[in-house]
Amino acid sequence: MKEVNIFEQLHHNRPRLFVVFAAVMILFNAAPNQAQNLRDALYFYNQGRDSMLREDWYTAVEDLLECLRINPAHAEGTAALAECYYTLGEYDQALIWARKARSLSRLNMETANLEAFILIALGRLDEASAIVSYVQSREPYNRNALFTAAELDVARGKPGDAVKLFREAVRRYPDDRRLLVSLALVLGSLGDTEAAREYIERAEIKHPDDYRVYYYAAYLASRAGQINTAIQNAERTLSLRPGFTPALSLLASLRYRNGEYEEAAALADRVIAAAHDDTGAWLLKGMAYGGMGRENDARMILETALGFNGEDEFIRIALEDLVIKTTRLEDPQRERWAAYHFDRARSYRSRNLSAEAIFEYRRGLRLNPYAEERLEYAEILRLLGYPELYLEELVFLRNLGTDNQSIDDQIETYTAILGSALAKRWNVEPEEISPHWNIAVFSIASQSAFYHTDAGYITSQYIKDILIHNGNIRTPDLETRQKTFASAFRAAREGNRAINSSSPQSVPDYFLVINVLENERDLAINAELYVARTGARAGVFSVYRAGVDRLRNAARNIVEQLENAMPLRAVLLRRAAGDGLIDKGRLDGCRDDIVYQIVKKGRVDIQSEGIGLRYAEGDVTGSFTPKIVGEELTSGTISRAGFFDLVAAGDEVVEKQDGQTAPNGTAASTAADPELRAILRTLR
Repeated sequence: MKEVNIFEQLHHNRPRLFVVFAAVMILFNAAPNQAQNLRDALYFYNQGRDSMLREDWYTAVEDLLECLRINPAHAEGTAALAECYYTLGEYDQALIWARKARSLSRLNMETANLEAFILIALGRLDEASAIVSYVQSREPYNRNALFTAAELDVARGKPGDAVKLFREAVRRYPDDRRLLVSLALVLGSLGDTEAAREYIERAEIKHPDDYRVYYYAAYLASRAGQINTAIQNAERTLSLRPGFTPALSLLASLRYRNGEYEEAAALADRVIAAAHDDTGAWLLKGMAYGGMGRENDARMILETALGFNGEDEFIRIALEDLVIKTTRLEDPQRERWAAYHFDRARSYRSRNLSAEAIFEYRRGLRLNPYAEERLEYAEILRLLGYPELYLEELVFLRNLGTDNQSIDDQIETYTAILGSALAKRWNVEPEEISPHWNIAVFSIASQSAFYHTDAGYITSQYIKDILIHNGNIRTPDLETRQKTFASAFRAAREGNRAINSSSPQSVPDYFLVINVLENERDLAINAELYVARTGARAGVFSVYRAGVDRLRNAARNIVEQLENAMPLRAVLLRRAAGDGLIDKGRLDGCRDDIVYQIVKKGRVDIQSEGIGLRYAEGDVTGSFTPKIVGEELTSGTISRAGFFDLVAAGDEVVEKQDGQTAPNGTAASTAADPELRAILRTLR
């Protein structure tokens, strides 16, 4: 065997040994630096967690980002950062960090639950469901997975299923604050006030020093209309956690709803001091000043609020409503705020969206009736085939003193063209045409307003303004805000009878109660229609909208549902032998393929429940078959019902009643309660 010279081997491998030696020295020198980095990352992580416990989310984000700069593979810091962004409502960013956290810790089911929560907030329910199923397959009784599954049911509009899951979770974990509160919140949203109170009181007993429990107790009492109880719980929250902004906002709303406007404004100022651009607080302050009768200050405050967020529809509508009620028609403010709607109308018109343009022109003209833009509105009516309405608008402009030869020429031309129209042929004056359904619109003050104070009232006023242009429905001049359903029922049944007993137009047939549920992105309006005479439910109209213009579009949809639900009701204005004229046309839904019944004047009444009319068969004097359906009038042939011809001008013309509409009316929307979803998200 050849003898190996060790010195020769060392000399031969000297370059390789040098590399190994250098690497060892680098690792030796790097070890202390790496350890220091790990200690620094842990320090910033702990700082971030402490900030999260204090609910100082901005500082927490700063510390956690520093933690991850030092150690990008810090799984706990990554998950904590995702939770911070979730709490701040930055769901897209939260999802990025949650998915990174899952890639760093595949077996951590809590990180998976966090991703599912974020996906639910983003509305990506199928993806969230897949994650929930995965977690439950590995850990069937994972507490957060049970919670996530229940919230998924809420997001899908199945709160009843969510109650079952929450009850099962509470049975397994009877002391869990989050589960007890969540179950109470879902039960409260379903109107089960007693059961909701039972679970929130259990949470108070189990967690007597937790300020959050009293905040949710205040919210539940607020939603149930128990204002004094809600105020006590909100004050208890603030005694345990002074300056807690959500409790300050809730207490301000409660003081406002209790008519304590000065206290509400002061509390709103405290919220504004903490977050100057909190538009909800500015709205509350403006509404409170309006309640105090300080309209000028209220307008200035609401204008400030609109400056922070020009897309906030509730603020704009509240401001416009205040301008309409508290300024003269000639006030320059009206021209200023109307211009916004006229600009939108022109934008819609340029895209051939005529219906949208008409809506905006009408809103602008509601603010500024004397605006020259009325001519643009009239032109759209002409193009859509309504020459009579076109002529009415031109005559209105001329009566305002508008000196325009073109308008005068158009009036002369269309007066000649419409010389053979039904109104001229039958010699009908405009005041003879009027709505025949009287529907009061109310909001109930005891209803909760989680995001915008008095959202129900603002929406009710908006819907009343939209209904001004409806030829079938009149909204009697009754106070929109009502303390309770009972007071709304009383106002509808008796409010104007004693004062205007000789005027049937002042007495509602029905009353509509508006309830608004919302969060920062979604909106649901629930409108319940009741018979004014009996208080029985006649119908339910629901709509859910998200994105821009959601209040505008949702309110229009509620009005459209209401219009479609009301059957035609007209009066026989004229009769000439076998022909007659009624005061409703195609604008009101009159159709030439329906034969209508003629009923003796004064013999038609409202059904005791459901939507419809009641009258005796013996009061039916004949039938009316439309021949010419005009814009606002319809002529047709009259056929008597018996041997004697008892049909007379003034009789009512109605659709044949085949049975009353079911009290449920239009089916309620199955969309999720956006307010419940928002309040549940705060439980993270």
